[in-house]
Amino acid sequence: MMMRQNEWAVILAGGDGARLKALTRKITGDERPKQFCCILEGKTLLEQTRRRIALQISPERTFFVINGQHKSYYELILADTPTSRLVVQPSNRGTTPAILYSLLRIAAVDSEALVAFFPSDHYISDEHRFMRHIRVAFDAVRARPEMIALLGIHPLSPEVKYGWIEPSEPILTIGGESLMGVSRFWEKPDYALAKILRARGCLWNSFVMVTPVRALLNTIQGAVGEIYSAFSQLHPLLGTGAESQAATGLYQHLKDSNFSYEVLALWPERFAVIKVDGVMWSDLGEPQRVMALSKRIEESRVRVNG
Repeated sequence: MMMRQNEWAVILAGGDGARLKALTRKITGDERPKQFCCILEGKTLLEQTRRRIALQISPERTFFVINGQHKSYYELILADTPTSRLVVQPSNRGTTPAILYSLLRIAAVDSEALVAFFPSDHYISDEHRFMRHIRVAFDAVRARPEMIALLGIHPLSPEVKYGWIEPSEPILTIGGESLMGVSRFWEKPDYALAKILRARGCLWNSFVMVTPVRALLNTIQGAVGEIYSAFSQLHPLLGTGAESQAATGLYQHLKDSNFSYEVLALWPERFAVIKVDGVMWSDLGEPQRVMALSKRIEESRVRVNG
């Protein structure tokens, strides 16, 4: 338990949910992004993500990356969360700034932190099974602090809207699970390529990752040095009353950056992947995907109920 004191979680909840807007608008009658909507259960996607993470990581060490423009949607959901655990972005500038900002906030309080990142728009059928892989990932990066571990999902179809991970040779075994190196990342391949990737054992990229804070900071600095340097002006103000105003000025001039394209694709050798089997997983990014998943869940319930 003492070893777990340096384990942290970050929930990425600052996106605009544009691709699902037509569906969420019908559900809620307003413009709230999908992470603040009750889509498949009686809880919002953000609340479901929070509940899932608490199976392995203390809520006291869980950060939320949010967009200040969404305050009216998240303030009630996160009313019990200390402001010190909220990473409030003035606007959405993509996944790289969101990840970097939260890493710097955590590094400021724990320079030896191990950090798990979770998007807030996932459906996971067996949360306990899924989070056991997070435990494996923590143990792996504790043993290999230069490594960043991703969770790869066994693919059920040649999906063209997901990123894919091409594993290489096994690196080590932890808790009966193999950690494999990464040969290459494939971002949203066409259907023909997706079929080939599936046939040769590639995995869907869940974008859930566990990393030593320093390992990922170094990787981001090497990949997008301009963005890293821009955040350096914010670093001495973290946790002070001047942080919010400084962040507003920073984000006004910050370019958008996609972590998958600008970091993952550039440094595959710095990442490893753990295969997740036996879990129904979906990124709820498309209305058709949500409807198909809803149908599969209902069919599964019918089979269970005989």
